[in-house]
Amino acid sequence: METVTSLSELRAARAELPEHVGIVPTMGYLHDGHLSLAERARDECASVVATIFVNPTQFAPEEDLDAYPRDLERDLGLLKEVGVDLVWMPALKGMYPDEFQTWVTVDDLTQVLEGTSRPTHFRGVTTVVAKLFNGVQPQKAYFGQKDAQQAVVIQRMVKDLDFPIEIVVCPIVREADGLAMSSRNTYLNPEQRQAATVLYRSLSAAKAAFEAGERQAEKLRAVVAEMVDAEPLAQLEYISCAHPETLRELQGAVERALLSMAVRVGKTRLIDNLEVGR
Repeated sequence: METVTSLSELRAARAELPEHVGIVPTMGYLHDGHLSLAERARDECASVVATIFVNPTQFAPEEDLDAYPRDLERDLGLLKEVGVDLVWMPALKGMYPDEFQTWVTVDDLTQVLEGTSRPTHFRGVTTVVAKLFNGVQPQKAYFGQKDAQQAVVIQRMVKDLDFPIEIVVCPIVREADGLAMSSRNTYLNPEQRQAATVLYRSLSAAKAAFEAGERQAEKLRAVVAEMVDAEPLAQLEYISCAHPETLRELQGAVERALLSMAVRVGKTRLIDNLEVGR
């Protein structure tokens, strides 16, 4: 496995890789969810490139950029184990040189859900992902369903800007008790960690209600909200029942929907989602 930092090193190494190439963008501190993306890419592509870059432009000033967990040596060992061919670890100045002023924005899709409370987040995501795509020139890119809105936004960006890249969205990888794997789970103390299971439990209860015949979007949201409200350590930020592609909030009877949520457990903000009616 080769590692590079500069764009010139990346391009030289990329020229030697057999086609087709899959990319797995990450911010590091890898868990089994990230590794499942790399394994999927390994199964489907001749070459796999992973990136590790904690992207400052997707963090708001009050968010956890400085505290975001990092363990580069461990990350590289894990990526090597799953068969990644090349790891690009760009330096901050390499991605955002002095006087950087060009941004990629996706409009409507970023104004809802996560975009409501994190208005600058997706501009940072789409800009850095566009730069990663431009550097690596992959044929496929792998993202996790846990960040469902992010996946929809990137698919829109790729379509609108004519990137010749297939976006592959892979299932959420969960702990044994259902908690979606996330680098931020490390912030939770044992009591908070137990409380955090309410995200998946409440979404599962709404899915069970849907499968039992409940089709009213308002009722599905209420099922989730009531369960979260019953957990003293959890504070519901939002619960959504939206169209899986447009992310528009649904009202009345639904046949297919993305149930998604953000919850604060202590100071840690967690997200999760489930699709119903697929």
